[in-house]
Amino acid sequence: MTALPVIVGMGGINAAGRTSFHQGYRRIVLDSLDAKARQETFLGLATLMNLVTLTEGVLKDAQGNTIAESDIEAKFGEEILAGTLIRKIEKNHFDVDATPWQQKMTLTASGEQQIVFETRRRDLPTPVPSAWQVEELNDKKVKVTISADLAIKHDSTRDNPIKAAGQLPTGFEPSAMYNSRYQPRGLQATIFAATDAIRSTGLPWQQVMNSVEPDQIGTYSASVAGQVDNEGFGGLIRARQQGDRVSTKQLALGLNTMSTDFINAYVTGNVGTTFTTSGACATFLYNLRAAVNDIQAGRTRVAIVASVECAITPEIVEGFGNMSALANEEGLKRLDNTDVVDHRRTSRPFGENCGFTIGEGAQVAILMDDALALELGADVLGSVADVFVNADGIKKSITAPGPGNYITMAKSVALANSIVGQEAVQKRSFILAHGSSTPQNRVTESLIYHKVAETFAIDNWKVAAPKAYVGHTIAPASGDQLAMALGVFSHNIMPGITTIDKVADDVYSEHLDIRTEHYQCDAMDIAFINSKGFGGNNATATVLSPAITLKMLAKRHGDEVMAQYQDRHTQVAKAQADYQQHADLGHYELIYRFGDGLIDENGIEISEDSMTIPGFDKKVLLSKPNPYQDMF
Repeated sequence: MTALPVIVGMGGINAAGRTSFHQGYRRIVLDSLDAKARQETFLGLATLMNLVTLTEGVLKDAQGNTIAESDIEAKFGEEILAGTLIRKIEKNHFDVDATPWQQKMTLTASGEQQIVFETRRRDLPTPVPSAWQVEELNDKKVKVTISADLAIKHDSTRDNPIKAAGQLPTGFEPSAMYNSRYQPRGLQATIFAATDAIRSTGLPWQQVMNSVEPDQIGTYSASVAGQVDNEGFGGLIRARQQGDRVSTKQLALGLNTMSTDFINAYVTGNVGTTFTTSGACATFLYNLRAAVNDIQAGRTRVAIVASVECAITPEIVEGFGNMSALANEEGLKRLDNTDVVDHRRTSRPFGENCGFTIGEGAQVAILMDDALALELGADVLGSVADVFVNADGIKKSITAPGPGNYITMAKSVALANSIVGQEAVQKRSFILAHGSSTPQNRVTESLIYHKVAETFAIDNWKVAAPKAYVGHTIAPASGDQLAMALGVFSHNIMPGITTIDKVADDVYSEHLDIRTEHYQCDAMDIAFINSKGFGGNNATATVLSPAITLKMLAKRHGDEVMAQYQDRHTQVAKAQADYQQHADLGHYELIYRFGDGLIDENGIEISEDSMTIPGFDKKVLLSKPNPYQDMF
């Protein structure tokens, strides 16, 4: 009997806001929400962006004025909308209108004169160039005479042609929420996302840890670029070129494994599986696949699946830009026949577009096997039937698309067909498209959907594209897609692609339902999370709705177990509501266990068949049946 991986919690942060309880999704479909949900969304974003704080039980603005929850939209609505989703890159990242760089210059002496200057002896290069004549002066200074040309680099700025990104909400400062110790932005976002996910479950984490054997918990996470700001690899690589010293932390904190390591070491205290794999834009799905496979095989019972990328730096932006991958000012002006770019609309999946828009974010999903989810009374957000990964074969260009995504999509739909039936797939399934917003992607990805739809007789196949709103967050991009899918399951509002005027003429849309407005939809049964990554990293996940998942659980476990589950879930739901209220009011209480709960290795007890670890109720079992019994 194969265990079903059930999603019991999800948290995180991206340009739309907090992930838990669908806040980010609700920001995207804001105009389609009822009044209560809209007010809750504005409250949660206002506190997240530090526009409003709860002080002594009263909401106050930055000037100390009391404000009612119902008045937040009227007072801060425009500022909240402007400070979320894709927008012009803000100066806390870098100045896109005056991006720093080093201008090369060659100095030549005028006429018969030589180049002469004074400097400190300690600032002379080693070795001193042969064309330099150095004369000692007082106060440890020297006079340098040069009879040749002198090549120098001088601080300068340039107007960056790429000016928009999907940034974390303006004013959101995870570093101020815990003792962040000069950690890279991506790792700060990881701490926030992991806390948000764990608290969203409504389950005390220690109870979860003690409900299974210690090695049956796993963390599966990665970045692609790693941490590329000053506190990580970015500072490491730039330091000596800028005349600075490399710090003791930049190398270690820059590694793309660090999101996994931080969750284990500072949030969960996990001693079970630790796993990191990168697959370009499919990284979240790669790690989700590893977790799903381990749960199905019984190796893992609780999985923390995560990805993070905070890579809005001049170097990363220029790298993608020089590949002609990012939407730039010139291309957008040409598309819109205007001199003024609407930075809100730089990402245009399946419309007339000129490149993707980079984003930043962190996403964390908590999964359990079906038996444990019921035992603990966990909330059921959905389940992951499987994740398929396939490469493209021989390629001419490493970044070009290929056949691998045909395999992953076809397998995912075939699996859904076998689980829930053809009628559900045809009428109650939808796609969370990779939708990167490049001219090539809109054609190649839509052709895959077109051919799969023809094969399985699907018409009006609903397609949503989160990158239109939050940008392409690279590693956690499929996490953004999963978060949107869970929002659709919960609210029955299908996000349209409002950044496009119409579907481009070269899109294969005959069997697809791609709309430019949000709309009410019937309850959905299946979501297909699709990713077409650089280098042939293709992945598709088959995600089942909460309603379908609960039906499956009832069929497997019976009425009595489900009744007991409902009793336990009542308390869990109360805890979830409590956390949602605290989070909406800006009280997150991030989990950061720096040195808290260290395991005394002297207290570890080992026998031939088990191991006892201090702090864990259950033992690690060492004795396993011989898996190769037939070979002896």
